[in-house]
Amino acid sequence: MRLPAGVRERVAAVHGGAELPERLRLYDGWAARYEQVPGPGGPGPFPFPPLPSPAPLTAVSPQDVAALEYRAPQLAAASLAFAFPAPPAGARLLDVACGTGLVARELHRRGFRCLDGVDGSAGMLERARSTGLYRQLRPCVLGREPLPAPAEHYDAVTVVGALGEGQVPSAAVPELLRVTKPGGFLCLTTRSNPSNLRYKAELEAALEGLERQGAWRKVLAQEVERWERATSEEESTQGTGYISGVVYVYRKCPVPPLEEG
Repeated sequence: MRLPAGVRERVAAVHGGAELPERLRLYDGWAARYEQVPGPGGPGPFPFPPLPSPAPLTAVSPQDVAALEYRAPQLAAASLAFAFPAPPAGARLLDVACGTGLVARELHRRGFRCLDGVDGSAGMLERARSTGLYRQLRPCVLGREPLPAPAEHYDAVTVVGALGEGQVPSAAVPELLRVTKPGGFLCLTTRSNPSNLRYKAELEAALEGLERQGAWRKVLAQEVERWERATSEEESTQGTGYISGVVYVYRKCPVPPLEEG
C-alpha cells in the first residue's frame, strides 16, 4: 500500500533543500497532524519490538506518523533503557529535536521521568508541552546555536529523527557531549535510505573520530530494517516499501568504575 500523497509531500518538504526558516515553518504547519495519540500498552522489551501491524492508536483520523509506521522513538527508547545501568526515574535526560513528544512517551513508559526538551519549531514545542511529560521545554536550533544547558548537566541525551540531510549537521555532535555528564549516555538515530547515505557517512566519521579521541565509547550500533515506510520506490530498501535506519548508543568518558558488592 502506497503512502498517501500528502504524507509523501510533507516528508519530502521537511527533508528537502529548503532554507532553515522555511523548514521550521513547515514543521510548525505539520505539528497539528504529525501523530496520533498512542493507545494503552506499548512496545515489548529489548531487543527491538516487532513491527506493529498496525500500532495501537486511538485517534480517529489517520495521521502522518501512523501512516509512515515510524518506529525510531520506540527503538531508541528501548536501546537507551537497555544500556542504562540504574533505575532511570531520577536520571536527567535532554530530548533534542523533541518534536511533539514521541520519544518522551516511549521513555516515560520505560521509567524515565526527569525529561527536558528542545526543538526549533514553536508548533512542535506547543504539542510537546500538551503531553505534560517534560519538566522544561525551550526553543533551540541545534547547529545554529548552543543547547540551553550547562556543561555536564544530563545523565542522557537523545536525538531521534533529526540527524539527517538538511537537518541537524553532524558537526553539532560535540555540543551533545558538552551537556552530558561523564559516564552519561547519548542515543542517536539516522536513516539509511539512499538520499541520506552521504550524511550518514559524515555522521559516522564524526562519531568514530570522537571515539578515537577518547571522548566516548560505543555501546551499541544497531541497523534496523523497516525503520519507516519509504516515500518512493527509489528510497525503498530492496523493494520492501520501507527504508532502514540505525540506532547508536554511546557513553561519555570517563566511565565510572563498577561498584563492588
